[in-house]
Amino acid sequence: MAGKLKGKVAIVTGSGQGIGKAVAKRLAAEGAMVVTNNRKAGTQGGDAATVADEIKAAGGEAVPFFGSVSDFHEAQKAIQTAVNTFGRIDIVVNNAGSDAPKMVWNMTEEDWDLSVDSFLKSSFNCIRHAAPLMREQKWGRIINTTSTAWLGTVGHCNYGAAKAGIVGLTRAVAREMGRSGVTCNAYAPTAGTRFTLSADIKAGFQKRFDSGLITKERFEELMHPPEAETLAPFVVYLCTNEAGNINGQVFDVTYPNISIYSEPVKTKTITQENGKLFTVDELIELVPKVLLEGYKNPAPPQA
Repeated sequence: MAGKLKGKVAIVTGSGQGIGKAVAKRLAAEGAMVVTNNRKAGTQGGDAATVADEIKAAGGEAVPFFGSVSDFHEAQKAIQTAVNTFGRIDIVVNNAGSDAPKMVWNMTEEDWDLSVDSFLKSSFNCIRHAAPLMREQKWGRIINTTSTAWLGTVGHCNYGAAKAGIVGLTRAVAREMGRSGVTCNAYAPTAGTRFTLSADIKAGFQKRFDSGLITKERFEELMHPPEAETLAPFVVYLCTNEAGNINGQVFDVTYPNISIYSEPVKTKTITQENGKLFTVDELIELVPKVLLEGYKNPAPPQA
């Protein structure tokens, strides 16, 4: 195998199945040496070792690492596996995570921690351990996996908060690492996996649609998602030299479409003159007329 990523070394977390597996195999097809990862061996449907074997059978180079990257020290071991095996680390694709869907009034501390740690903390952990090495070699690509849930969701606020946090993490890391030739971008994938096709997740999509948080078109996309392989080419593209000037951006990848989210900007402002404070009565009048002109409550009270 040889291609755009020949000589590069990548780790894809959560790559025993689904999206991570598709990305790992596509990176290898472009010449990257890959560390595959999931929490433990013997997972039904495939694990990091079976994916590594598939890559090697196709002529690529890969090695599995078993461990939860939501643990700071396990994440360090994962990055070190790449360095010990292949001599460097160039690409980190943060894909691992677990959801525990519940409405906020039923959610436990354990549900919250599971989702936030497995998605957001694991992304930080891997970035933290790879960043010094990437800075030293003046090259690196970090791809974080967010979700449209960062825009607002129903039934798993832990997941939505973690995915929104990943957007903030991406934008911050991009600004810290960009001068060293390291980019950090995020994408929100839509694909059919064990996770997205589970009964609980489908029920969550239904709640979001019923609450008016997503359009009918988006609801149909989520209920009938494309294959995981449709996401991999764009992730690989973000890892190439040709994408070296793309940094701190958030994309949506829903085959056959690839979209970019707009940069957050202030759209409307009210200003108090003469150094005075706004009165509450002034705000009652001005906020609806100016700041919230055309605004619609996404979840209005119901009888």
